[in-house]
Amino acid sequence: MAAPPPLALKRSYRCVSSLQQFYSGGPFAVSSDGASLACACGDEIKIVNSSDASVLASLGGDSESVTAFAFSPDGCFLFSAGHSRLIRVWDLSSRKCARSWKGHDGPVMSMACHSSGGLLATGGADRKLFSGSDDASVRVWNLESKKCVAVLEKHFSPVTSLALSEDGQILLSTGRDKVVNKWDLHNYSFNMTIPTYEMVETVCSIQPGNCLSALLEPSGHRKPGASAPVYFLTVGERGIVRLFCNSAVCLYEQQSSDVTLGSDEDDLRRGFLSAVVLPSDLGLLCVTADQQFLFYRPMKSPKGMFQLNLYKRLVGYNEEILDMKFLGDDEQYLAVATNLEQVRVYDVASMSCAYVLVGHTDIVVCIDTCISTYGRTMLVTGSKDNSVRLWDVESRHCIGIGRGHMGAVGAVAFSKKWKNFLVSGSSDRTIKVWSFEGVSEDGDQEIALKAKAVVAAHDKDINSLAVSPNDSLVCSGSEDHTACIWRLPDLVSVAVLKGHKRGIWSVEFSPVDQCVITSSGDRTIKIWAVSDGSCLKTFEGHTSSVLRASFLSRGTQFVSCGGDGLIKLWTIKTSECIATYDQHEGKIWALAVGKKTEMLVTGGTDALINFWHDSTAADKQEAFLREEEAILRAQDLENAVSDADYTRAIQLAFELRRPHKLFDLFSHLCRRRDVEDPMEKALGGLGKEEIHVLLEYVREWNTKPKLCHVAQAVLFRMFRIFPPTDIAEVKGVGELLEGLIPYSQRHFSRIDRFVRSTFLLDYVLTRMSVVDPEEETNLPNNGQHPLASENGVADEQDAPQNKSQVDDMSCKGDTGKSSTSNETDGVTSLKKRKSTKSKKRSAKKVKLTKHNKNNSTVPVEA
Repeated sequence: MAAPPPLALKRSYRCVSSLQQFYSGGPFAVSSDGASLACACGDEIKIVNSSDASVLASLGGDSESVTAFAFSPDGCFLFSAGHSRLIRVWDLSSRKCARSWKGHDGPVMSMACHSSGGLLATGGADRKLFSGSDDASVRVWNLESKKCVAVLEKHFSPVTSLALSEDGQILLSTGRDKVVNKWDLHNYSFNMTIPTYEMVETVCSIQPGNCLSALLEPSGHRKPGASAPVYFLTVGERGIVRLFCNSAVCLYEQQSSDVTLGSDEDDLRRGFLSAVVLPSDLGLLCVTADQQFLFYRPMKSPKGMFQLNLYKRLVGYNEEILDMKFLGDDEQYLAVATNLEQVRVYDVASMSCAYVLVGHTDIVVCIDTCISTYGRTMLVTGSKDNSVRLWDVESRHCIGIGRGHMGAVGAVAFSKKWKNFLVSGSSDRTIKVWSFEGVSEDGDQEIALKAKAVVAAHDKDINSLAVSPNDSLVCSGSEDHTACIWRLPDLVSVAVLKGHKRGIWSVEFSPVDQCVITSSGDRTIKIWAVSDGSCLKTFEGHTSSVLRASFLSRGTQFVSCGGDGLIKLWTIKTSECIATYDQHEGKIWALAVGKKTEMLVTGGTDALINFWHDSTAADKQEAFLREEEAILRAQDLENAVSDADYTRAIQLAFELRRPHKLFDLFSHLCRRRDVEDPMEKALGGLGKEEIHVLLEYVREWNTKPKLCHVAQAVLFRMFRIFPPTDIAEVKGVGELLEGLIPYSQRHFSRIDRFVRSTFLLDYVLTRMSVVDPEEETNLPNNGQHPLASENGVADEQDAPQNKSQVDDMSCKGDTGKSSTSNETDGVTSLKKRKSTKSKKRSAKKVKLTKHNKNNSTVPVEA
């Protein structure tokens, strides 16, 4: 028998997709092709892909909520308005606001773009456009004269929706008075009232050629010369779609609602708030009060009857995610318990909500799943309504209800081996074992589950349960700081695990070893021996309560998540946290691990669901490719340096992020005096990101006196190449300049002191007669005396020997022709100084000459 392959530990995970909130209620808009949705989410605008609910862009809205949307016909621009009364035009390609203006004196409540894209109509709370109002009236405004031409009054409650026929001759108005009024716009007269028997929120006119009208009126059924009928649909509080014709006949009504109803009878029923007829053959989009987008497609039933088929459901807001589990053998679906009384089942591939399980009357807190012995997927849920429900996933029916707990059911767990029982724990501090006896294998009957065993297990609420792989033990974790191990099926205590300082949030058995992992509010994770209840290891690293922990890699690793919003990957043997991920903004309550794919899914209080895939092999391959690429580029860098291609070398040093090599290149170029500066040529091609990197390098070099000269040379060339406007646009340039200015001032002050100190040396050498004093700039021959030699010292033959000769020279100077008096005085004073020095030097020279003659040496000037 071949040995099993070695176990490869996981080193990293990658968040590959997210199911995030994109709609919190309010206005929304659909693009002309139906591919994109614009939804209000708080004070932001979310652009959503309608196929997989992925958020394509987030546009910053007003400081207040957004009140109206409209797409341009080509889908390139989005118009939005809010309570700030500004109308904004968003360029969806650049995701920036192209322009804005103030359109109304009050908030803009609705808008629509003309099919040509050149006109935008807005309706405001200042009643300045064709509008339906809370005063139960409909007003018609003339856009040319800007006056109200008619007031249509037949409603007895606020008008909620208006719709025009394609020819513009019929107006439909609905309100919360449970009727649809039909108006003739030829003379603005009332035509008829169509009762709906529900508060209608939206009425939509169905244009000819749409797939809805095509199925309602098959071709060839209209009589020759007859006018085209007007079809319209209504949606409202009942959560059903109804289609009418202009003769007030209801052509179609949904038999059952796809919208879940509220658990509180005093609350409004979760019906439809809005509806939009999608272009072409995409069907109908309805939006519910609990932020769900339901997509319907019309079709013919086997009996030839018209019907609407729900083919996609997108959830705009999930509220808090409390628990999650994968469904099915292929783990294609994900069951999610949110802060609602329903369980939403998502298709992992399309990110759409496949269906909803409704039955509990209060919030569902916990769920678990298994595949039964007869091959059907089952789901168990625990709720705050003190009950446990068993579901058949394939039939989507509840097949069993367990009642008996006196408090909210906070934990449930299926049998792992025999799949014939489940365990529940409650805030009443008891654990119950429920048998599946009598459960229908077809999933079409609902029975009452019977409790086989009950035990008062803890002193406080029970938060978590786990059944061992062989169905012999069950472990419970409680807020009383302890975890207990019980023998099944009679619930006899085996061990009490004491050591945590706060409540325990999750427990789980190892799939291969006889140990249990627990996570607690004391920010620690512990692994316990089942045999004697001793603590084997303790893991610390979270900064808040650890809410979930689950084994990976056949029990050699585990993943944890906590109230700090962090996800950590641990290796048990080394007690090392090898990876930490931060993709949530709140507590992570839910963690689901795929047993086959080992894909991770996390969810928490931020209503965000993240999907994580094991990227260990991919990251290793990418690291190898990066290393190979770095070696090749490093060789290119060395080749460029050897070929004196400094421009290319500087570019490669930037790309490889090698500041030391870059400094060596700049230092070498600073010592060169080329006509064409390769440094300026290389710096001229830098982008804003590279300028930021270079300024970081220069800031670091500028802090060291030995490197500051190169830093200042590079900085000088940067300021000479790039205009100040370009440098000001670099991200973080202010902080970088704050680090450059103090050191640059310090270097300048030091160099200035050095220059000043050289003056003292000149003065000392001049006083020692080692160097000549500075001469007047107005002397002939560039300030050099006519009698001086090239080295500034007069020959001994030409030097005056006594004072009389000096006086004769002075006299001759006085009688010289065309010499100014100032020039003569300067020359005379210089001659006097020179004559004195010449006498001394001549005397020294004569003595040295005599000495050399006696010693037969070569004459040397003093």
